[in-house]
Amino acid sequence: MDNNTTQFPDFNFAEGELLLINKPYKWTSFDVVGKIRNSLKPLKLKVGHAGTLDPLATGLLIICTGKLTKKIDTFQAEEKEYTGTMILGAGTPSFDMETEVDAQFPIDKITDEEIYQAVEPFKGDIEQYPPAHSAVKVNGERLYVKARLGEEVELRKRFVTVSEFEITRIDLPEVDFRIVCSKGTYIRSLVSDFGKQLNNAAYLSKLTRTRSGNFLLSNAFEVADLVHYLRNKREEKKLETNPD
Repeated sequence: MDNNTTQFPDFNFAEGELLLINKPYKWTSFDVVGKIRNSLKPLKLKVGHAGTLDPLATGLLIICTGKLTKKIDTFQAEEKEYTGTMILGAGTPSFDMETEVDAQFPIDKITDEEIYQAVEPFKGDIEQYPPAHSAVKVNGERLYVKARLGEEVELRKRFVTVSEFEITRIDLPEVDFRIVCSKGTYIRSLVSDFGKQLNNAAYLSKLTRTRSGNFLLSNAFEVADLVHYLRNKREEKKLETNPD
């Protein structure tokens, strides 16, 4: 993001660091953790993330190291903000672009006013079901594993809070939005339900987490920049301990 790779702080990973990372598109949250952990070798440290992002989502991912991993649940519980784009008039089994469109509906009669009004039922405390293609566990197995095998699963509804939901651009079939919500909110499910509210269908085509608690995406490191810095530091340490 706005960080300069020559201006990284002096990290103390053993005591614990909180790293703000801009998760790349198609990376899993665990991919980012693995990349950071490998960059810290030969140090053997705990590294974990606070709040999973789907592979097709980008944006703020909080990484904790060392003793700070004990506070992951605290960071994970904080309010989140997202921006994204949905496609009206079509649906997919995963509610996003991971799977192919399997339903299409006409959208020529949907007005901008109807779209703006459709957000109201989704503000406040709401119920939603997680997507079948999600990391939620049922009987110890991830839902997406069962979904990809074609197995039926019993989805359990959850209660979440959406404190802000606004439409920021309409250019059908694309609709841009911004959402502020509680931990555990599935934006894919919300988008799918939004389509149903319009007696139509919708799926998520783009999603970026811009904030988690007081931590902002604008202050996040790019993975490549941070990894480059850490590897250079590791080589410097080798030179210090093994001078010519």
